[in-house]
Amino acid sequence: MSFVEILQNQPVMLAAVCGLVGLIVGSFLNVVIHRLPKMLERGWDSQAAELLEQKNLPEVAKKLRAGDAGRYNLITPASTCPHCSHKIRAYENIPIVSYVFLRGRCSSCKAPISLRYPIVEAISGVLSGYIGWRFGLTLEMGGALIFAWSLIALTAIDIDTQLLPDDITLPLIWLGLLVNLNNGFTPLSSGVIGAIAGYLSLWAVYWLFKLTTGKEGMGYGDFKLLSAVGAWLGWKMLPIVILLSSLVGAIVGIALIVFTRHGRDTPIPFGPYLAAAGLIALFWGETINRTYLQLF
Repeated sequence: MSFVEILQNQPVMLAAVCGLVGLIVGSFLNVVIHRLPKMLERGWDSQAAELLEQKNLPEVAKKLRAGDAGRYNLITPASTCPHCSHKIRAYENIPIVSYVFLRGRCSSCKAPISLRYPIVEAISGVLSGYIGWRFGLTLEMGGALIFAWSLIALTAIDIDTQLLPDDITLPLIWLGLLVNLNNGFTPLSSGVIGAIAGYLSLWAVYWLFKLTTGKEGMGYGDFKLLSAVGAWLGWKMLPIVILLSSLVGAIVGIALIVFTRHGRDTPIPFGPYLAAAGLIALFWGETINRTYLQLF
């Protein structure tokens, strides 16, 4: 019996393999979460510097380019400790295990390592294992893994920077439509309508809120994220996603104001709630829809 046949016939083995892969991918997601916003900032500074040079302001442009020292992407340079620049060795980069072995501190300067790293790895591993168990060794499993990993990265980036990068959201929209070419998670027509309706629904809320209050209630990245969810899961899942994300967002927002003195004018990222609702809809959306329809 081949290894593929073993994975097809033994869901527990498949879940374990997916969980292990999820842990490894989670380690890479930490790199994406940390570096992608910085890469975007460098790109914006470079564009601004070019514009300033065209406006005959070379000194200001030079200051903007001062921080752009060497190549910086998801691979280069090698990961280092932000406190002492100690280069992270391979055995110090094993998901979760290295954090426990090092007791949450840099091996060189003993500075604390953020708990964010093992949390992201653990969430990625658990979700990946569950996806393997639920979908089996299918194309839908591969698509669901990519969908979940993308949402994990977007959630953490939005929490840190209140940005939902186009580098992730836009490819996620097109990939969702591609996965549904053969009715992967929903018919292609439902995915196309879902992508359009997802974007336009939050776009309408944005402008209604802005015209009413004069303030921006959310960013364009939220429109694109909901569009991606619609492209993957279809338009019928959008009401569930919007309702769940709004409900959880309202509860968390009120709790922050009451218990942490979070200012009412301080923005709260909405992307994490959309991402969580999207995962709930991926796993249990059909069940929720059937239960809702039976009630009414």
